[in-house]
Amino acid sequence: MLQGKRPRPTPAPQAGQGREVSDERLIDLYLDMLAAERGAARNTLDAYRRDLNDFAGYLRGRRHTVAVAASDDIRGYLHDLAAREFSTASVARRLSAIRQLYRFLYAEGHRTDDPAAVIEGPRRGRALPKVLSVREVDALFAAAQRHDGERPISERLRAARLACLIEVLYATGLRVSELVALPASAAQRDERMLIVRGKGNKERLVPLNDAAKRAMRGYLALRQEAGAKAQSKWLFPSFGESGHLTRQHFARDLKALAGAAGLRPSQVSPHVLRHAFASHLLQNGADLRSVQTLLGHADISTTQIYTHVLEERLKSLVRDLHPLADG
Repeated sequence: MLQGKRPRPTPAPQAGQGREVSDERLIDLYLDMLAAERGAARNTLDAYRRDLNDFAGYLRGRRHTVAVAASDDIRGYLHDLAAREFSTASVARRLSAIRQLYRFLYAEGHRTDDPAAVIEGPRRGRALPKVLSVREVDALFAAAQRHDGERPISERLRAARLACLIEVLYATGLRVSELVALPASAAQRDERMLIVRGKGNKERLVPLNDAAKRAMRGYLALRQEAGAKAQSKWLFPSFGESGHLTRQHFARDLKALAGAAGLRPSQVSPHVLRHAFASHLLQNGADLRSVQTLLGHADISTTQIYTHVLEERLKSLVRDLHPLADG
């Protein structure tokens, strides 16, 4: 921690400019870099913009700007977030966005210093992910398969779509944004691997089991029978702006299915099914590096939230197999 107040820095003016660049312009420059150089997704860019605009709004209320803010201004903002009862995780996320913004501004010459470099983030323990048991996942699948063949084809199509979504999600561990944006060609190829384009526009190969392939082909056949968006390039088309099913729509349908399966809807989401995929692999002997690759995590530290699963498996191995274990 630095003691006392530091003098406010004078930002380096851009070429052809003799006045301070607006907060909005500096944030736009940073987001443009994220999109162009790191392939950040639209949802990621929108989240960064919301966080950074909130920070800029706090500074405006104190007649300060992003271009001249000092470390004490950032500390004040973090205290303000705490006063607004933001969670520790949310405060840490906002600070991460601010740090990255100032790192960029310093590197590009819009600042002569980095006021966020000396700021310590809130200490927090990493929460364990919510995970469904194998029995609970089976209950979801059973509920998805319960349908009346006499129902109108539009209702059968919607039920088949939801069954296909959860089969593919649990079989692959895809991010929900990757899942809903799958091309229709993914269901037409008879291949064992699925090519997925994930965060940062990076491609990875994900194994596809027979159950998921059958669900995809069955759903696509029913979609063609119904004549609904038969020519769409998306596996899960919609009439929205994106052209494919939204994450929010899938999440709502999944919660409704959870209720029908006798599970608590609040405990079930697409991300929870992704966690179930990873946890159940580890429980059955998969190693952390393999799970990292399948999930598309750039850093093994992200995958390490599942180490509690490995620890429990190791404990059970010692308990069940060690000759001197208490029996």
